[in-house]
Amino acid sequence: MSFDQNALDSLRIERAAEPAPSVSGGRYKWFIVAVLVLAAIAGAYAWLREGAVEVETATAVATSGSSGSAAVLNASGYVIARRQATVSSKVTGKIAEVLIEEGMDVKEGQLLARLDDSTARSTYALAERQLDAARRDLDEVAVRLSEAQRNMHRMEKLRADKLVSESQLDQAQSEAAAITARLEALKGDVAVAEGTLRVRAQDRDDLLVRAPFDGVVVSKDAQPGEMVSPMSAGGGFTRTGIATIVDMASREIEVDVNEQFINRVQKNQKTEAVLDAYPDWTIPSHVINIVPTADRQKATVRVRIGFDGLDPRILPDMGVKVSFLEERPAEAVTAVRPAVRVPASAIMQDGETHFVWRISDDRLERVAVRTGGVRDGQVEVLSGVNAGDVVVAAPVEGLAEGVSVKAKTG
Repeated sequence: MSFDQNALDSLRIERAAEPAPSVSGGRYKWFIVAVLVLAAIAGAYAWLREGAVEVETATAVATSGSSGSAAVLNASGYVIARRQATVSSKVTGKIAEVLIEEGMDVKEGQLLARLDDSTARSTYALAERQLDAARRDLDEVAVRLSEAQRNMHRMEKLRADKLVSESQLDQAQSEAAAITARLEALKGDVAVAEGTLRVRAQDRDDLLVRAPFDGVVVSKDAQPGEMVSPMSAGGGFTRTGIATIVDMASREIEVDVNEQFINRVQKNQKTEAVLDAYPDWTIPSHVINIVPTADRQKATVRVRIGFDGLDPRILPDMGVKVSFLEERPAEAVTAVRPAVRVPASAIMQDGETHFVWRISDDRLERVAVRTGGVRDGQVEVLSGVNAGDVVVAAPVEGLAEGVSVKAKTG
C-alpha cells in the first residue's frame, strides 16, 4: 500500500521556535520573591507585636541641684497670712466715702473710709458750747470770790478796830466761803464739760475707719450709702466689714501631717515648697514650729512652715506641696553622677532588692536600683538607671525578663 507523500506533508503541524530565555524576566521573578519574603516578615512582626505586653512607660529624668538632702515626708497645705483683718467701724452708721480699692497698699493708720458724721458734728458743737458756758460761769464766780475775799479782809480789820460787829464779820466770811465752794463746783462742771467734749470728739473719730497695720487690700466689701456695723444687725442689709487687709510680710504655710509621721518633723527642719500654680518652682523653706495639738477627727497635726524668702508670686490661700528634707551624711552623697528620678510606681521590690523594668529594643530588662528619697510621687534613683532610660511606669501582668512590650497609646 502506498501513501501519498504530499497528503502526509499537508497534515504536519508547524511549531514556532521557542524564544530564548530573557534576562529581564529572571530579575522580575526574583523581585517578586523578595516582596513576598518582606511581606511575610512584616506579617510575622505584626503578629509578634499583637502578642506584646502593653505597658505604660516613663523616662528617667536627671534631678536638678544638690542631692545632699532627701525627702522623708510629703504633705499638702495652703499659703496663709498670719496677720489678716476684716476692717469695720466701731459704731453703726452709713458709709459716706470709701477711699480704697482692691490691690492697694495701705499704711498703718491710713484712712480707709468715712461714715456720715452729721449727727456727731452737732453733738460735738453742743459739747463745745456747754464747755464754753461752764468756763464763763467759772470766770464769773472767780471774780465774785475775789470781791468777797477783799470784803472779808476789810471786815477783819474793822472788827479788830471794834468798828463792826462780830455778826458782820461772820457774814463776810460765810459769803467768801460759799463763793469758794461755788467756784470748786464750777471747776468740776468745766472738767465734766471737757470730758464730754473729748467723748464727742472720739465719737467723730470713730466714724473714720483706719488701717490697723501695713498691708494690701484684698477685698473691698462696702460702698458709699450702705450701712455698716461692728456686729450683725438688720438682717442682710447691714455690712459688717468695709475691707479685708493682709499683711504680706506674714505669709507662711500651714500643712496637716498625719500623726503617724509627725516624728519625722522637727523645728527648723529644712523643707521645699512647690506651689500648685508654679509646679516647676521649688521654694526653700523651713519648719517654724509644730502646733502642740492633734485633730482627732482627721488624725493630723498642724505644722507651720516659713519661707526662706518671700516673693510677690506667693499669694494667700494658694495650694502648696511641701517636702520635709533630711540631711544626708557626706559619705552618702553620690559624686559620680547626678541622681535621676522615676515614678514611685515604677520601683518594685523583691525581698530587700529594689528593681525596675527597663525597656531596651522593645524588650524588658530587670535592673536592680538603689533608691533615695521620695518627692512629689517621684523616687530618687542613685544607681542602676541613667537619665533618658525608659522604664515601665506601673506593673502589669506578664512582665518578665526578655518579654516583648509596647507602649500604651491614647
